[in-house]
Amino acid sequence: MNGQAVAYPSAEINAWAPEGDPDSLVSVQSVITDPAGHVWLLDTGSHSFAPWVENGPKLVEVDPADDQVVRIVRLDAEALNSTTYLNDVRFDFSRGTGGYAYVTDSQPEGALIVVDLGTGRSWSRLRGNATTRATDGFRAIVQGKVRENYAVGADGIAISADGSLLYYCPLAGRRLYSVPTSALIDRSLGDEQVAATVVDLGDKGCSDGLESDTAGNVYATAYEHSAVLRRTPGGTWSTLLHAPALLWPDTLALAADGFLYVSVNQLPRTPLFNDDVDDRIPPYQIIRVQVDARPIRLLRDAGHS
Repeated sequence: MNGQAVAYPSAEINAWAPEGDPDSLVSVQSVITDPAGHVWLLDTGSHSFAPWVENGPKLVEVDPADDQVVRIVRLDAEALNSTTYLNDVRFDFSRGTGGYAYVTDSQPEGALIVVDLGTGRSWSRLRGNATTRATDGFRAIVQGKVRENYAVGADGIAISADGSLLYYCPLAGRRLYSVPTSALIDRSLGDEQVAATVVDLGDKGCSDGLESDTAGNVYATAYEHSAVLRRTPGGTWSTLLHAPALLWPDTLALAADGFLYVSVNQLPRTPLFNDDVDDRIPPYQIIRVQVDARPIRLLRDAGHS
């Protein structure tokens, strides 16, 4: 605000303490606008990838009109394991009594987590599946350096224009997958049955964040190449953005004005991925590129648009 960093939505909710308010934010990984325009904060409940704290993993809904918390949805313990790390989230308000949120769990085993926003219940899908877990022996080359410590599972996530498919990928992997949301939602199906519906969409290179648009395109960061890619509905990939300064393009967000926003977080320079040395150089970047596309807003009253 006015060129200064300000705690959002308030300083109080960001002041977590071990014996403090359980509604406080522990460590927010993702900030996403839902189809109705509210802001959701995805709280990992974890400090520096340590096991999550009690009441920590949650979704916090904020009304940007007054920056007030509307509700807090805590994830059920049975949807998690001790090392769960909530990474990214997508919403569909056109299904169920209150819509669904789909969350990636990025710990090495990997999983997709479904949150029924009507009931508040949540459950995991494809935990430890070959499509969600970190690839064994994975190596990446980032700005000329071989990296072998990226043991991160399901990370990038995007939803199709009609809400019927969820796209996802592990960070430690090079393939893009899709799964029908109907299979994720149907609790009568076992994980083997859900896994049978997954489609391997092929090699895309190494990615962190994903995004999608109403025309059926899927966007993917390409952290080995300091780039952002676009996949057409026919499966053709092209490069949208490439620059050496894009040291780890992370989150993607498509705005109503057709700009695709890209956060650049210098992840390989963080101590966790850099032999305990912090080589980050602020300020951090948010870059945008005009892609002439419309964001997906799945609302019950508006239909699939």
